[in-house]
Amino acid sequence: MASSNRFRIEQLETGVLRLIGGTPLVPLRRLYPDAHANIYAKLEMYNPGGSAKDRPALRMMREAIAAGKVGPSTTIIESSSGNMAISLAMICGILGLRFICVVDPRTAETNLRIIRSYGAEINYVTEPDPATGEFLPARIARVNELVRQIGDAFWPNQYGNEFNAAAHRDTTMPEIEAAIGRIDMLLVGVSSCGSLRGMADYVRNNGLGTAVIGVDAAGSVIFGGPGSRRLPGLGAGIVPPLFAPGLADGHETVSDLDCVSGCRRLLRKESIMVGGSAGGVVTALGRRLDQLPSGANVVMILADRGDRYLDTVYSDEWVKKCFGEEAAARLAAER
Repeated sequence: MASSNRFRIEQLETGVLRLIGGTPLVPLRRLYPDAHANIYAKLEMYNPGGSAKDRPALRMMREAIAAGKVGPSTTIIESSSGNMAISLAMICGILGLRFICVVDPRTAETNLRIIRSYGAEINYVTEPDPATGEFLPARIARVNELVRQIGDAFWPNQYGNEFNAAAHRDTTMPEIEAAIGRIDMLLVGVSSCGSLRGMADYVRNNGLGTAVIGVDAAGSVIFGGPGSRRLPGLGAGIVPPLFAPGLADGHETVSDLDCVSGCRRLLRKESIMVGGSAGGVVTALGRRLDQLPSGANVVMILADRGDRYLDTVYSDEWVKKCFGEEAAARLAAER
């Protein structure tokens, strides 16, 4: 087992997986042209799997192999709305491991096609948890059921795995600080809360004066915002174990329409196409600009790429169907 595991850890350090991390930090001068702050975007879509989830997926798998929890015949099982599944499917493809992703009806068909393309299997949860009405508890219950049935199986558990947070503490935040030095405000979307936890831990451990702002979806239970949500990748139906009160210095709650508006604004102003959660972060920044002194450095974590949202966020027909004629017309007029 030890020899096999050494080989597999070496596999994680070669090929395309070596491209995980080191993503660009780009100044944005057109997004909010009247802002007196310096706005930067951490473009996590430049990870090879297309999202910030590559970082924790790699770290969680590396630590699990080193601890002997994953061997040559282990099946990897995870609950995901898309990005973590894509990251794990990519990594399991390198390792030659079976991967099962548990999804629900909100998972975009594009993401399902990508996951299958890597050779992974899809396991559907079609009904929400009866006690909460949320799909995430039902997905987690299915994961535990599959782990029991298969036996030699490992659940990375992105919602409670400390190495999810450690990946961002040890890579994402040091990259940002090395690039610009002082970070006055950081805006990060919340879902599993790995990125929020890791970045907040880095800020606290290093005595930085950074205000960490969590961006949550309306209808999520993390910060308790009212509403409902259609778009994956932002918010959660449970409070993840990685979350703790006081991690964020403040939070913004965004609707699905806020996410669409932010995505389209970023594309229109900066020609950067991002996913729905990143659009929510863009909108949240707009609300916070008046709190920033002149010359402040503010960083947005833009979690994933936008071409996976062509049938939703960037579709006028989808916007019209979900939010009505008036909203669709307003967004069209802003182009």
